[in-house]
Amino acid sequence: MLDTSSSQTEHAIISVLGSDRPGIVAAVSTVLANHNVNILDISQTILQCTFTMTMLVDVEGADSDFACIQDALGELSDTLGVQISMQREDVFKFMYRL
Repeated sequence: MLDTSSSQTEHAIISVLGSDRPGIVAAVSTVLANHNVNILDISQTILQCTFTMTMLVDVEGADSDFACIQDALGELSDTLGVQISMQREDVFKFMYRL
């Protein structure tokens, strides 16, 4: 059964994938900070010049709605030339059955 408690729905998973280059973590973190989104956990790795990062973030205190933050990350995705996706944690867990 899917748990839809408020603690879960206030968290989101952000995934970043693309060619490695300086500044990716800083740029994503800056967008999140500008929207008052707190990073709870972060994992990153580089495999043969391919950068991957997964973040668990808390959007409860965000000063923008979820769609606005997604749009800002989408614009950053275009600027950096990487793929960035953001999903609510409960949706992510349901889709991937974690």
